[in-house]
Amino acid sequence: MLTALQAALGAEHAAVYGYGVVGGQVRAARRAEARTAYEAHRARRDVLARQVRELGGTPVAASAGYALPFAVTDQAGAVRLAAELEERVAGVYSDLVRASSGDRRRTAAEGLREAAVRAVRWRGESVAFPGLAERASAGATPSAPATPATPATPATPATPAG
Repeated sequence: MLTALQAALGAEHAAVYGYGVVGGQVRAARRAEARTAYEAHRARRDVLARQVRELGGTPVAASAGYALPFAVTDQAGAVRLAAELEERVAGVYSDLVRASSGDRRRTAAEGLREAAVRAVRWRGESVAFPGLAERASAGATPSAPATPATPATPATPATPAG
């Protein structure tokens, strides 16, 4: 449970960072959508950090910078990044749903649903089982939750940008 919570927290840290990039590249028409997603990920991040502490853990810290999965130099790249961030977050939440029960499971399912809906809005299309396709493409097995170091997280920690 704690491993899955930490993975989700790491994914939320990376999504917050990623939306900073998205917000800088999207046109005004989509900037409010990016801001709303940014705020939603910050709120989820804070909930997850609290849950980690409730289980006696120390919440994983955000990295100073993250390597993006591809260069984002324009509106199209920003939209693609937003969709990718949401799909990756959905994948990590699917692991958390599987690893948890009760209220934590319900909260994880809400996080999965929200990320899947945002991914559809950004990408313009959906997948049959949000979160599961991302797990399969990342090579994750159903019995092993993703950790912040796996390719399933939204971004890989990089050296801090100078």
